[in-house]
Amino acid sequence: MKRLKRLLFEVHRWVGIALALFMLMWFFSGLVIMYSPTITQNRAQQLAHAETLAPEFGWLSLGEALEISAGQRKAAAKPDPESKTKSGGKPGDEASANIVDARLVRSAGEPLWLIEDNKGQRLALSALDGSLHKSTPDQALKIAEHWYEADQGRDLAQASYLATIDKTIMLRNQDALSPFHRIAVGDDGGELLISARTGEVLHSSTRLGRAFYWVGNWLHLLKPLDAIGLGKSRTDVQMWLGLSATVATLTGLIVGWLRWRPGFGGKATYSQGRTQPYRESWFKWHFWSGLLGGSLMFFWALSGFLDTNPGKIFSQVNPNRQEINRYLGNILPQVMYHWQPILPLELATAVDGADVVELAWKHLGGEALLLAVTRDGQRLPQALEGGGKNHFDQPSVLAAVRRIAANTAVESQALLNDYDSYYYPRQDQGWVEKPLPVLRVQLADNVGTLFYIDPQDGKLLAKLDTSARVMRWAYSALHHWDFGWLKYRPLWDVWMLVWVAFGLVLSVSSLVIGWRRLKQTFGFKKTVSDKKTVRKARYPNGQTLEKPQLDSESING
Repeated sequence: MKRLKRLLFEVHRWVGIALALFMLMWFFSGLVIMYSPTITQNRAQQLAHAETLAPEFGWLSLGEALEISAGQRKAAAKPDPESKTKSGGKPGDEASANIVDARLVRSAGEPLWLIEDNKGQRLALSALDGSLHKSTPDQALKIAEHWYEADQGRDLAQASYLATIDKTIMLRNQDALSPFHRIAVGDDGGELLISARTGEVLHSSTRLGRAFYWVGNWLHLLKPLDAIGLGKSRTDVQMWLGLSATVATLTGLIVGWLRWRPGFGGKATYSQGRTQPYRESWFKWHFWSGLLGGSLMFFWALSGFLDTNPGKIFSQVNPNRQEINRYLGNILPQVMYHWQPILPLELATAVDGADVVELAWKHLGGEALLLAVTRDGQRLPQALEGGGKNHFDQPSVLAAVRRIAANTAVESQALLNDYDSYYYPRQDQGWVEKPLPVLRVQLADNVGTLFYIDPQDGKLLAKLDTSARVMRWAYSALHHWDFGWLKYRPLWDVWMLVWVAFGLVLSVSSLVIGWRRLKQTFGFKKTVSDKKTVRKARYPNGQTLEKPQLDSESING
């Protein structure tokens, strides 16, 4: 038992020393992330800055644009060994992959069909001549000018083209939209990142916003490893650091509880009635911040470790591409293929004068739905001739679920008018990104699979089995504290700031004590008289320690 206790102390000491700087960096950068401005633009922000559509006579239908651009798209297509779904475009056109999403927009004044196919490619097709479109630097400047005017409510002070880049650490999971034009806007360090493929603004930041990013997300997610060519190892590094931090905090909690002597029931305390064994300030700060805040530190470390999905023990929340393809089906409805954009007067009448910024096609199986999307995110269904619908009915949605679920029976379904524990908006999301109501469908399978589906456009929003639901509580609940009453601000702010403060004190004290331990262990040897002098200086009352090392009631550095 004595050896086990000694091993516990040594593990906490040396793992803590090794991780002290990392823990300080994680707590500080996490605090910065909490109050960093959003620089990656969400759907609501993109719609708010979009150009008014105002369709004109002579614009090409989606099918015409696909047919004209077939050769260009085939030449530009990237090989996709994972996708085995057959093409669902016009019969005989192998280059026309099944369309997952199609939206008619204006970009730099030009009408474009923005499409995503079942291979994950994101493309823009001109609605004027059907050619494959890529935004030039000059067009990117026009897009930036319109964006800046919509954002600031005034004319653009100045805009300049900086560069076109293939990748940037500022954006996550946006490779399908690469390359990106970097545009400087205004005179306050503003910057936009615009997809050269589609003309969409993906990133908008000020100089201060980027500073928050570098100090926050860049450090917290260990992005410096990408900068030195070790990006592929970053997840493994995060996993082992998270595991080590979990061990350090757990052993620290045990050490703290073993050394705490509150004197309950007349039991002995330390000398002078102290409930902890330390006299020196840094040691006391470390003890109390660890004893009081250690549980939260442990949860943060453990959830950070689990976020790396060690051993792939958790399934993914978002459906993969093959599942989405099966859900949608590989049939491109003919009405979607042949429909011609309507005239402005007809559109204005259909949407009661709303400011429409895009027309979006959605399909499910052989059924199609056309939505007029307004600047504030409303989706207004359009009545169509020749098979169009104004909504997807329940049988259509359930048929799509059976396609993805291999005909597994549906156990239950419910239309939710409010968020639940597994479908809810995060900090940078609103009702546009997480619409309501939502249809929740549960399968009668062994893993309790849940589907969350947008009943208005049939989009599959999330897919969770038991493993993914466990991950929601093991990671998000324990890392972001986004459940129950804690998700409401300012309660969330108070909760997080209190525990982050404990974490900062614990990390700084660990760093100081660890540095002292390293100097003591690897520094020059001193005579006993020198050590006594040091102790006399430390304790003004003249108390000395005959032994150079810390006594048995001292902290483990």
